[in-house]
Amino acid sequence: MEEYKKQFIEFMVESGVLKFGEFTLKSGRRSPFFMNAGAYVTGTQLRKLGGFYARAIHDRFGLDFDVLFGPAYKGIPLSVATSMAISELYGVDVRYCSNRKEAKDHGGDRGILLGSELKDGDRVMMIEDVTTSGKSVAETYPIITGQADISVVGMMVSLNRMEKGQTEKSALSEITDTYGFPADAIVSMADVFEYLGNSQAGSGMLTDDRKAAIREYYAQYGAEEYKGLFA
Repeated sequence: MEEYKKQFIEFMVESGVLKFGEFTLKSGRRSPFFMNAGAYVTGTQLRKLGGFYARAIHDRFGLDFDVLFGPAYKGIPLSVATSMAISELYGVDVRYCSNRKEAKDHGGDRGILLGSELKDGDRVMMIEDVTTSGKSVAETYPIITGQADISVVGMMVSLNRMEKGQTEKSALSEITDTYGFPADAIVSMADVFEYLGNSQAGSGMLTDDRKAAIREYYAQYGAEEYKGLFA
C-alpha cells in the first residue's frame, strides 16, 4: 500500500471522519463503520485533504482535464481545496465548478453553476466524499452535460465502501457501467481493514468484535467484485 494511503487512513481517524461502532445509514443498513466528510472543518484539515485528493487523481487519472467538479454541498469545498492542491503540487491550473441546489436568477452569475462555467470541449473530473448508491451522480451528471458539450473523464471519492449499490456490484462499478467513465477512491475499506488491523495506528480501534462485525456486514452487503476480501 502506498505511503500516502496509510497517511490518509490515519488522517480520517484523527479528524473524526472515520468512526467504528453501530450506525444506521440512509439506506437503512446497520453499518459497523461510518464516514462523515463534514467533520473536516479547519483550514489545516482541508489543505491536507486537498493534497490527498490531488495525489490520488494524479496517480490514477493524470491531470489532463480542464475542470474539477464537486456536487453540492460537500463537493464544493472538496473541489476548491483539491484544485488549489493540484496547482501547488503539480503546477497545473484547473478550474473548479459546483452546482447550486437552486438556480440563481439574478446578478452576473445566474444559473445552476457556481465557480467556472462549463464550455464545449471541457474535460471534467468529478470529485465526491463517498458514494453508496450513486444518487448524487444521477442528479448532477445531467446538469453538467446539459450546460455544454463536455466529457467526464473520471471520478474520485475518498472512500470506496465496497458494498452493493443498486445491484450486486459496488456503487463505483455501477457508475462506470452507467455513464462510461472510470470511478476510483483514495482508499478502500479493504485498505482500512488491512492497515488498521495490522498496525499501531489502529490499536484499540479495530477490536476483535469490530473486525467480526465488519466481516459479517460484508458477508451480507459486500459487492460481488470484492467477495472474500473480508473473509
